[in-house]
Parts: sequence; structure tokens; C-alpha cells
Amino acid sequence: MIPGRLASSGGCQRRRAPDAAQSREGGTAAAAGGIRPLLLRQLATGTKKGERHDHRLRAAYGPWAVVTGASSGIGREMALQLADAGLSVVMVARSRDVLDRLAADLDLYSRPGVEVRTVAVDLALDAGTMAVEKATRDLDVGLLVAAAGFGTSGPFLESSLEKELEMLDVNCRAPLQMSLHFGRRFAGRGRGGLVLMGSIVGFQGTPKSANYAATKAYVQTIAEALHAELAPLGVDVLASAPGPTDSGFATRAGMQMGRTLKPEDVARSTLAALGRRSTVLPGALSKLLAYSLAPMPRWARVRIMGRVMDGMTKHGSTTKSSPMVGNRVG
Repeated sequence: MIPGRLASSGGCQRRRAPDAAQSREGGTAAAAGGIRPLLLRQLATGTKKGERHDHRLRAAYGPWAVVTGASSGIGREMALQLADAGLSVVMVARSRDVLDRLAADLDLYSRPGVEVRTVAVDLALDAGTMAVEKATRDLDVGLLVAAAGFGTSGPFLESSLEKELEMLDVNCRAPLQMSLHFGRRFAGRGRGGLVLMGSIVGFQGTPKSANYAATKAYVQTIAEALHAELAPLGVDVLASAPGPTDSGFATRAGMQMGRTLKPEDVARSTLAALGRRSTVLPGALSKLLAYSLAPMPRWARVRIMGRVMDGMTKHGSTTKSSPMVGNRVG
């Protein structure tokens, strides 16, 4: 077991949302403490457009969704917004304590009938994905959101081989294994969805973040292929490629970022695009960065991204990396 990481316990904790009266009472008390006022406000002021969006998600991908990297960042927002739309959620991450706190929030704010399960496992280990499969065997899962991931930054020759291989496991092997498992299940039921979180850095090589960009190129490529391959079977596949996101990734990877996207906006745009296209660039910043680079030859895009990464990592002289399941740049 890698020091500092949780072993795959395979444990699954179940929670059932309280009835409507209990939700309102708990929600009022929680809002006063600032736990999660956003979801309560969304429920109280929902629009017809939002209701149609929620109905579409429930009808196409319910009743259960699995979200990896659910402890923070975009994965956390995915879990919150899916529960708000009326889907029961299996939240997967390494930290049992963080998952339990988030599940308690969802108990207070989610719609009546929504259930929450938590699976605390390490997706860098093969046993981690197997534990998720085992924990969801009895559930009618219709959606997988593979948001777990982490990255490194700095000179490639100064990187840790152990950490870079670990990143391959979390960013590539785990999504592959889970896409195959749940893709088969979705095809068997005739409907379902796969959301694979990529990044705009995956559209070209990115010096000073070479392996991370390569893992996101893999995610982008396999998502595009599966979008075409699984559509006749009723399975929607989406690659989400956001730009720099304020999810805690930059600090932990030793980078400095300027303008960033909000995780809640990335999650909202991604879920809205599911079933409607093969790739989404969430937010104006993602579109600006991707479209401004698109007309250039690939070698020029690589050099530009190298200069960008130089600026983001110049305050540190060595490669910095840390496990950040659920937190990414872009």
C-alpha cells in the first residue's frame, strides 16, 4: 500500500434521505450553519427549465449514479447536482470521513426518496475498482461519472516514476475498467451514460505536465470512440474538457493559476451536454482557450502550452505532486 493512502476497504455505507418534512427542518438548521445553502435555494426556487433538465437526467440515467472523486472539486459538485436532480448517488473517494460529511449534507438537502451510498476506496489500486463494482451490484445504476484524477507539474526528468505510474492507474486504468464494467451493464438495460473527465491539456502535448496531459489525451480519445460505438446500444458517452478549474489542484501540483472556472459551473455544463454531444468545453474560459489554439499547427500548440506551464510552475524548481482524487486542473 502506498504510504498516506487508504487501502481499498470495499466497504459501502448506505443512507436514505429523510422525508420531506425532515428535509426542510434539517435544511433550515444546516443553512444557518452554512453547510449547503445552495441546494436548498435551488429546491425552493426551481424553474420549469430546471425541472425539465432534472426530469431528463432521471429518465435517461436514473435511478442510480456512480460518481468517483466525489470528495471534492468537480466530482463533489457532480454528486450534489445529480442528487438535486433526483438521482440516488454512490459517492466514491479515498476519504471515509469526507464522504460521510458530504452524505450527511445530501441527507439534509436532497429530494425525498434520494438515497446515498459511500464507498471509500483507492482507485490507484486494482482492488479499488473491483470494490466499486461489488458495492453497486444490487443497484440499478444508469450513470457513471469518472471524475477521479490527479496530476503533477514540473520537469519530466525530475518526476517520480512511482507517482507517474500511480497517475496512469487513477487517470486511465480506473476509468477504462469502470467504463467497461458499467458500459456492459448500461448496454444490457438499453440506456445509460458515461461521463469521462478530460482537460483542454489533452488536446496537445503539454511540457512540464507531460504525463498528466497524456492521460487526458487518452480519456478524450476513448470517450470520442465510445460515443460513436455505444450510441446504437442506447448508451451516451461524453468527454468533458474544462480549462483551469478552482478545485485545489494547482496548489497541490505546485502551480499558480490566474483565471479559473468554478467546479459547480463545470458540473452543470457537463450534465447539460450529456446525451447531446461527444465533447463539451464547459464555460467561456474553456472555449476561449481551446478555440484560440485550435487553428494552430500541433507543434505551435505544444510550444504555447509549454510557455503557459513555465509561467505556472516558475515559483518551484522541482516537480511537485500529490494524490488528488477528484481534483484536477481543467
